[in-house]
Amino acid sequence: MKPETQVVANESSAAHLEFRHIHHHYGGLAAVQDVSLSLSQGEVLCLLGHSGCGKTTLLRIAAGVVHQQKGQVLIGGTCVADAHDFKPPEQRGVGLMFQDYALFPHLSILDNVLFGLSALPREKGLARARQALEMVQMSHHAQDFPHALSGGEQQRVALARAMAPKPHTLLMDEPFSGLDSRLRDHVRRQTLDMLKHENATAIVVTHDPEEALQVANRIALMRQGQVVQLASPEEIYFSPNCLFAARFFSDLNELHLKVNNNELVTPFGRFAAHGFREGSQVIACIRPHHLKVSKPLGGNRAKIISRIFTGDHDLLEVEVNGLENPIKIRSPQVMRYFPGDEVDICLDRDKMMVFNEENS
Repeated sequence: MKPETQVVANESSAAHLEFRHIHHHYGGLAAVQDVSLSLSQGEVLCLLGHSGCGKTTLLRIAAGVVHQQKGQVLIGGTCVADAHDFKPPEQRGVGLMFQDYALFPHLSILDNVLFGLSALPREKGLARARQALEMVQMSHHAQDFPHALSGGEQQRVALARAMAPKPHTLLMDEPFSGLDSRLRDHVRRQTLDMLKHENATAIVVTHDPEEALQVANRIALMRQGQVVQLASPEEIYFSPNCLFAARFFSDLNELHLKVNNNELVTPFGRFAAHGFREGSQVIACIRPHHLKVSKPLGGNRAKIISRIFTGDHDLLEVEVNGLENPIKIRSPQVMRYFPGDEVDICLDRDKMMVFNEENS
């Protein structure tokens, strides 16, 4: 359940949270390199990427836990960090949740959640804290202490504590990673409902592309401290701007081809090579679920090498005439094809993604 699409502000004056030309390094290692992003009120942005790409550093800069070396951070149009001024987290009106949970060991679970609600009357604060614990299914642990909880349970308490004050901005680092799949879906859905109800802005750091697609209004895919692509989930999945982005969201069958007469010749047919110069080397990418298998009728003849049953589909490894390496196909036709079977393979013409080999 993803939030409704927001109109993203293009002008700084309309942005709720903004990064302007952020640079930060640790020693000689650049963690964030000239990143500029803006979020509108109520938008959920996912910072996505592999470990060490700079996404957590950027989140900590927004939170005020790290002071960037260059650039500006603005919240609600007010600069909270630049080369001269720096507001700490408690002066930014943001909710924070990091991977280490940072629960107070000497406080009960209920008191941990109450900690950020000191400005409220006691009874109202207690009601808000209990509501937050109920949302993450931790009410029965209200009087326990952090050491008595598992890592996943501590993570749920940290999420409740971050959400209880109903901040205008919520910054979360891998907030659902320690939960089992069913609970993850429930807590994620409840979190998004809360954000939508409060019209809160959120940045969610994750390394999980599926989670980013489900959660975000926009995704900022990062690599080596830079934003590789900033786009809606649909755009970044169906129209990745580079091979790195395409690879990040799914397995790929990659064909190394040469543009000849403005065409690409593959075992699955001829495809127009619009936008690529004659004679250039390209990589054609096909997702395993975009290839269709059928009984042989004399078309693209191939042979099944192996089959793995995964429940709702079969993962087939297929040897194709004209290709040096086998390809992978995810087929919804469970238990229909087996090793040794000869088959034909077809591909819809709009399902192939092509990138310059020199830019891969």
